[in-house]
Amino acid sequence: MGETVSADHILETRGRHRALDAYVVAATFSRSGKSCAFALGDGTVAIDGGPEPTNNDSTADWARFPAHEGAILCMATDTTPEGWITGGDDGRFYRIKADGTVNLIAPFGMRWVENVASFTDGTKTHLVACSAGKRVVVYNAKDDELRVADHPSTVTGLVFDAKGKRFAASHYGGASVWFVGSKNGAPRKLEWKGSHTGVAMSPDGDNVVTAMQENALHGWRLSDNQHMRMSGYPTKPRALSFTKNGKWLATSGADSIVLWPFFGGGPMGKPPTELAGGDGVTCNLVACHPQSELVAAGFNDGLVVIADISSARILPITAPGHGAISALAWSPDGSHIAIGAENGFAAVIDLSKR
Repeated sequence: MGETVSADHILETRGRHRALDAYVVAATFSRSGKSCAFALGDGTVAIDGGPEPTNNDSTADWARFPAHEGAILCMATDTTPEGWITGGDDGRFYRIKADGTVNLIAPFGMRWVENVASFTDGTKTHLVACSAGKRVVVYNAKDDELRVADHPSTVTGLVFDAKGKRFAASHYGGASVWFVGSKNGAPRKLEWKGSHTGVAMSPDGDNVVTAMQENALHGWRLSDNQHMRMSGYPTKPRALSFTKNGKWLATSGADSIVLWPFFGGGPMGKPPTELAGGDGVTCNLVACHPQSELVAAGFNDGLVVIADISSARILPITAPGHGAISALAWSPDGSHIAIGAENGFAAVIDLSKR
């Protein structure tokens, strides 16, 4: 008889996994790709820097550090080779190093720090930013305030463009795009009625897309002020991720990976492509590969897959049963993927060629 292959074969043979016993809010690799941090709902950060895969479920080789006094709400990679930035409901914006050192960038009192973002060109430009209530603050390499931007309502999403020249923030009534280097300049206001809950910018900087509370996306093409309406989702689209070349926008919010074409005049007038779905289980998160036309997706039952957009081939990474996926991230070179779930399950999987 043939040998039965486990649905978790890739996880078991190429992965390091742990039970962290707290909601995994976010997972992010360092810029060097040598370590991966998991931000947890209990205010701690777990860091995996182990060089070799192991199936040992002990957490001994995953360092755990206290960071926030309340829950961590957001995390991003720092501009340094090894480190991260975090925000929490304790009103603190922190920098965390791979050795567990926690440095305060700025306090915001009673206001939650709900979004963080970073940008570096690897040489001169090092920017980190956070949102607290209606305000976004951008800091330079010395943690000095470089830009303060106030919005009409609470900021719900924050992203730098691919060159670090601008940042976009979503909020009620639309989004605002600001120039980092213009201290007193007004933003470009992108208006659309309703509650906007997240934002993404295309790699060429021409398209801004927001997720909406009403199970839809809205977009603006900056070059000609064209509005883009993408609807039909059964649930709220939580995650937005452009492919590296900007041809596709991958989103969650359905029982499949929903891919909108941003080429050939799209997405208006063109239907989305749907991959890896059809069983009624909601796709919670998507993350496009940093180098190739691949997209990872995590589902509400714990299933994680990688889809090849060009061929529509699907590779299961973890089987259902690990808890609703709440965090998903690629390493900078795309050789590893990090996974986190609401029940505390966390994994780092090596997908490099052998």
